[in-house]
Amino acid sequence: MELPLLQQSRPSRRRLPPWLKRRLPTGDVLAHTRRIVAASGVATVCEEAHCPNLAECWSKRHATFMILGDRCTRRCHFCAVKTAKPAPPAADEPERLARAVAELGLRHVVVTAVARDDLPDEGAGHFAACVRRIRAESPDCVIEVLPADFHARDECVGLLCEAGPDIYNHNQETTERLSPSIRPQAGYRRSLDVLRKVKRRSREMFTKSGLMVGLGETRKELNRTMNDLRSVDVDILTVGQYLRPSDLHAPVVRFVSPGEFDEIAEEARDMGFRSVAAGPFVRSSYNAADVYSAIYQRRDEMI
Repeated sequence: MELPLLQQSRPSRRRLPPWLKRRLPTGDVLAHTRRIVAASGVATVCEEAHCPNLAECWSKRHATFMILGDRCTRRCHFCAVKTAKPAPPAADEPERLARAVAELGLRHVVVTAVARDDLPDEGAGHFAACVRRIRAESPDCVIEVLPADFHARDECVGLLCEAGPDIYNHNQETTERLSPSIRPQAGYRRSLDVLRKVKRRSREMFTKSGLMVGLGETRKELNRTMNDLRSVDVDILTVGQYLRPSDLHAPVVRFVSPGEFDEIAEEARDMGFRSVAAGPFVRSSYNAADVYSAIYQRRDEMI
């Protein structure tokens, strides 16, 4: 499957500001995580999406696993994951994934997936099988899922919810105005509908969403998007700087300063999000365990 790339000129890359430059960690834990991930045969979004936090997270034994292959049926104009005809789901992937989670000794795992619009259930059944297998192998592990939108189909969303993840994460990504040009095969209102349906199915399940900034949104639009997420009872919010994976992807319009990220985080907390992570390097699954535990820390502080 070949989908058109974003049509635009290819300007030279913008120079990164000082706050987006840092020394990458090395060491035995990084190498150990790399070996276990490679042996599992399960893709990671850390690698496929060219995440700038890979070395830091892997040095802490954190990894975000990407199931259902490394080929996506959609082409979002911010994402480095390749678009192509996917292979059939691997029947033994849930077992291999659960083994890797156990070997890494994870207390919090994030499992994401490419969009699989080619499958009758869009991969929801395979996703649910992975959740159940991890739960069986690592019963104390917090399981966070980060699926595509399943076209907001009740049966698909319900199938994954019934598997019992602790956190259902689905990224809104950007504002309503920018959404058609940044992720043309998704939908702003559809993503809100997914998050609404999850919360209606289980009030106890935490919902989470992530936003990118620097794509040309205004602060007013960003605030409206955060309010839209709160209107469907999203508990956890992440906000990070968009970084262009290649010259074929959407350009960075501006780099948001750390101080402005602090302001965005404070505004989000005032709106009622139970946990917020906002910063230049924040990604949807970055320091996910800490972002999750912050819910309980804030609750204790309020008592």
